[in-house]
Amino acid sequence: MSDLATNMEKARGYLARFGENGVAHHIAGQAVTSQAQFDTITPTDQGVLARVARGGAVEIDRAAQAARVAFPAWRDMPGAERKRLLHRIADAIEARAEEIALVEAMDTGQAIRFMSKAAVRGAENFRYFADQAVQARDGQSIYAPGQVNLTSRTPIGPVGVITPWNTPFMLSTWKIAPALAAGCTVVHKPAELSPLTASLLVEIAEEAGLPPGVWNTVHGFGEDAGRALTEHPALKAVSFVGESATGSRIMAQGAATLKRVHFELGGKNPVVVFADADLDRAADAAVFMIYSLNGERCTSSSRLLVEETVHDDFVARVAEKAAAIPVGHPLDPATVIGPLIHPEHERKVLAYFDRARDEGATIATGGEKATGGDLDAGCWVRPTLFTGARNDMAIAQEEIFGPVLTAIPFSGEEDAVRLANDVPYGLAGYLWTNDLTRALRVTEAMEAGMIWVNSENVRHLPTPFGGMKASGIGRDGGDWSFDFYMETKNVSLATGAHKITKLGG
Repeated sequence: MSDLATNMEKARGYLARFGENGVAHHIAGQAVTSQAQFDTITPTDQGVLARVARGGAVEIDRAAQAARVAFPAWRDMPGAERKRLLHRIADAIEARAEEIALVEAMDTGQAIRFMSKAAVRGAENFRYFADQAVQARDGQSIYAPGQVNLTSRTPIGPVGVITPWNTPFMLSTWKIAPALAAGCTVVHKPAELSPLTASLLVEIAEEAGLPPGVWNTVHGFGEDAGRALTEHPALKAVSFVGESATGSRIMAQGAATLKRVHFELGGKNPVVVFADADLDRAADAAVFMIYSLNGERCTSSSRLLVEETVHDDFVARVAEKAAAIPVGHPLDPATVIGPLIHPEHERKVLAYFDRARDEGATIATGGEKATGGDLDAGCWVRPTLFTGARNDMAIAQEEIFGPVLTAIPFSGEEDAVRLANDVPYGLAGYLWTNDLTRALRVTEAMEAGMIWVNSENVRHLPTPFGGMKASGIGRDGGDWSFDFYMETKNVSLATGAHKITKLGG
């Protein structure tokens, strides 16, 4: 039996429970159904994987009240005990790593070679923030004449977390683990296009010993469940990953209750390649950062800015590498690019190809739907590279969120910075040069929250993650996560007799 056949047989076994029982909400430790339901499909052939409960204001209110009731005990639990519980969740995630990977690959279309790491990354997120839980409330002592100030942090309260459909398992752990470590309780609304591993995750957490009500999951759509979450007065903050336009709506919806918001939004990230760079490594990194994960990630390097003296040769290398990328079934270990998440998203990505041609760009490779055999029924798009492009074209300005790269030449350092910054977004950037002083100048001038020099996206959990401009508000990672999920309190203690001004008598 081939590796693909073996994985498909295992996946069918893991998915059978969802097909038989559907996907329910999880509120106060219990499975909760809704009269309204929707289908989640696999983009491999658009077949239905499961019926999913469609929640709205009623289910969100029930979940928020459960989180409110559970909050005092979870807040007051010693950090060392929360640490122990979160490590148990990490252990339980690792024990079900195969199940998580196979289910997520079928639900999202992401290649198993990448999803096999999803559980590992999720467990790492829980372990890292578990270890921070012990000192999460620690503060500073600040001295002044006649007084000492003591700061501390306290969890903000029940919070809402809205996660996206791309790598949903890992991103859910990235958001929820620090909230739990900080002492917050959670209402989680996963993306409706990829609900399955979110159900596994909350199940795993409670089987590992997390108290009921600390973590609640409600499935549904943004216009009902999402809006109810962002407007609910019991939820003190909302952390959201998704499109910039949706982030704007969430901010407006949360305004009436003065919600704290954290947004990780869209990106149109440049990879800037100077002529003095290690061009072989730069080409490999550029290809990896746009074509891995189907190009469906916010930090993908979707604009390739290359110094004009090496542009043609470098772009030819990238085109050759892109054309050779294996496209196929997500459960095949040889596959790099699987099907896009949903037919609607596939149509959106394909529509950019005609727009690019109309605006005068040329296609070096790809630019079409991948077809033939089993691909015909699914949502596959070939890895695409546009050349002859300008930075004012739609393919250079708008987030396509697929395996689509746009190459643009630049004439020098100033031109490179101008092009890099000339988009609405400012999430990530990638810079390739062997000139250290140039690297310092260019990274200082680039409008991006995260910049990697001579590297693809290599995440280090203690570092801040987030963007500028239309790419978001706030930072995740390290202590920055606790800044969002906790309130800072200052207590000023007089160390001597302060002179008090008498106002009367």
